[in-house]
Amino acid sequence: MIVAEQKALEKIQEMIKPYKKVLVMGCGTCVTVCAAGGQKEVEILASTMRLANQVKGTPQEFAEKTITRQCEWEYLDGAAEEIKSSDAVLSLGCGVGVQAIAERFPSVIVLPGLNTQFFGLPLEQGVWAERCRGCGDCKLDRSAGICYIARCAKSLQNGPCGGSVNGKCEVSKDIPCAWHLIYERLKTLGQLEALDEIIQPKDWSPSFAGKPRKITREDLRITGKAKA
Repeated sequence: MIVAEQKALEKIQEMIKPYKKVLVMGCGTCVTVCAAGGQKEVEILASTMRLANQVKGTPQEFAEKTITRQCEWEYLDGAAEEIKSSDAVLSLGCGVGVQAIAERFPSVIVLPGLNTQFFGLPLEQGVWAERCRGCGDCKLDRSAGICYIARCAKSLQNGPCGGSVNGKCEVSKDIPCAWHLIYERLKTLGQLEALDEIIQPKDWSPSFAGKPRKITREDLRITGKAKA
């Protein structure tokens, strides 16, 4: 899932300062799971800002709205009235959600309330870890299901660097060496011979380098052309 963190309250207050009526909009998917931008977070943030403004005597209104997904027109259109009636929308969605609102409602000011971090998974309650960078050319079949692009500090493709010590990355003793993890898993699977095959230089053209990416599935399209 996409993992994000809420911006500092002071930063959010600075962004919304020029606007009288602000819609705090949450997203019910990824950022709800990582407790950054769901309905609960929307309610808490809006209440906090109302109280802060009462103390300062600032005349500012806050509306609240949480939709299923900010990244789809269907759900955004369902909140069109609230969005259009606000001076600004403070999105507690990922960066895609912010841009989706801006694209769907060109005349509306949209502000990011979160910092989008990475694609990850929950390790325990309140702890999320990066597992994927969306590089567009997945090689998990070559590395026992452990991503060396996201989990190696140097994204090395053919084994660890010289800084790896006792299975830990040289960046921090708290970070396991990705290639140590790969070795141990291949050993468990009885597939250590996979390490003998050299992985060729990575083709970065399908990744985030150079241009925005788009996927078109003709079998899923209904009518018209996909929007760029």
